[in-house]
Amino acid sequence: MEFARLASLIAATVTTGLMAGLFFAFDISVMPALKRADDRTVIQVMQRINTAIVNGLFLLAFLGALAFTALALALHLAGDDGGPATWPLTAALVAYVLQLGITGRVNIPLNNALDQAGPADRIPDPAAVRRAFESRWVPANRWRTALCTLALGCLAWALIVGARI
Repeated sequence: MEFARLASLIAATVTTGLMAGLFFAFDISVMPALKRADDRTVIQVMQRINTAIVNGLFLLAFLGALAFTALALALHLAGDDGGPATWPLTAALVAYVLQLGITGRVNIPLNNALDQAGPADRIPDPAAVRRAFESRWVPANRWRTALCTLALGCLAWALIVGARI
């Protein structure tokens, strides 16, 4: 049981770290770089990113962070004393679920709207499409970064207090 707890906790930490890093990379490099680009380029690049990102590795990290964190919490709760890692695991799970809420309510619908706008070179008012996208997507991504980073910190805390093999 201790090995399963530790393995799930490590998997949760790694996958959550990957997601925090992905969102952080958008905050500090992708979106600032695109801010300097013209409207059609921004639309085209984001449409391509939104298509390319839906792949097995992304889904493993994105859904794995949730599944592994929930599994780690369940295994810790199933223990005799629940263990000292229960509270940071709970906090990590809550933070990650909040991030999923933002993703589902803000980022994915904006990605879909951007895709539905059609090819960038055929959009009549690309500036309006870009504004509608960026004005909400960028702040929402900053929240996702913060929440995943919080979840990652909580998982690191859980590793420190809960790693007893």
